[in-house]
Amino acid sequence: MRLPLMAKATLLALALTAAGLPLTAHAADAAATRPLLQRDADAIRDLGVTGVQARVSTAERSLAVTSGVADRTTGRPVPTEGRFRIASTRKAFVATVAVQLAGEHRLALDDTVERWLPGVVRGPGYDGRAITVRQLLQNTSGIPDDLPGYTNEQEYTEQRYDVWTREQLVARAMTHPLTFPPGTAWGYSNTGFILAGMVIERVTGHPLHQEITDRILRPLGMTQTTFPGTAPTLPRPHAHAYELFSPGNLVDVTEQVSGDPDSIISSTRDLARFFRALMTGDLLTPAERATMQHTVPIDAEVEQVWPGGRYGLALAARPLPCGGVYWGHDGGDAGYITVTGVTPDGRRSAIVSMSTALGDSLEHHLQQQRAADTLIQHALCTHP
Repeated sequence: MRLPLMAKATLLALALTAAGLPLTAHAADAAATRPLLQRDADAIRDLGVTGVQARVSTAERSLAVTSGVADRTTGRPVPTEGRFRIASTRKAFVATVAVQLAGEHRLALDDTVERWLPGVVRGPGYDGRAITVRQLLQNTSGIPDDLPGYTNEQEYTEQRYDVWTREQLVARAMTHPLTFPPGTAWGYSNTGFILAGMVIERVTGHPLHQEITDRILRPLGMTQTTFPGTAPTLPRPHAHAYELFSPGNLVDVTEQVSGDPDSIISSTRDLARFFRALMTGDLLTPAERATMQHTVPIDAEVEQVWPGGRYGLALAARPLPCGGVYWGHDGGDAGYITVTGVTPDGRRSAIVSMSTALGDSLEHHLQQQRAADTLIQHALCTHP
């Protein structure tokens, strides 16, 4: 008879006790968590995702599992310490630095963009005097997106080494009208965060990557996090990234220059450390953290992806099935999909990295998101 996974974990705990071995709280937690984490990672793989790595972390321990393969050609296993492009998850890093600077009174979140970037946000319908730093960080600026991307294999082949500057990306977005008047609604805007990074550089006089390194990476010991710039490759170890552009057309898209000049490469271990630190006071004061966690409703389109979600300053709040909420910020780019979660007290975090983007249909995209959300929620709700 096949026993339920949690029953197997319980039997393991009883076996250890019967054998006279001490069963610590950490061992009990691992016994309860690992089989469920593996089951949920396998469920993501079974959707057609080539490789999955998932990690659950607390202050005392970090547990990682993998599923699938890192390379469809060789069949080598997914590395538990694999690196991947974190895409929009980097927004939480940008917002953290901005909130720290506000706490140091070097800028105010309600400063206008025009104050720090005079003349940058100008044009028909655009006025940098009407848009604040806070609105950039909360996706309420009304500035639209028009970032370069690939909708098919030919576009990937022809454009994967294209390099864009921040100024070019901002100008490209501003060829479109404002999505809505600043501060009146919510709309996801990568362009807004590009501008926020430019503000940080103007305030500090330092490159954005240096501020992130000095304020976040170095203090937390995040040695697996790097900034690729225009390099099209990733440090080893890493799983290959794949994009399902259309049914049956799965393409290796690992090698490419990110469309975001401020892109970040990281690992599940480092991201777990970062999100826990956000909640435990290692990066922000309680007042600063409350500022990041002041949320507004999201729009209907993103509500499909984050059901019940609300958005703070690059932190999304989602309901937990066991009660309360969890925080995080997901990201998806170049075949890599990152989904994150941390409890409000920072005691437990969960990170999943998937090395395939099921982009052939909205239905498949949402199935992938739901499966990853299930992994995160189970991991945050499961306790010995």
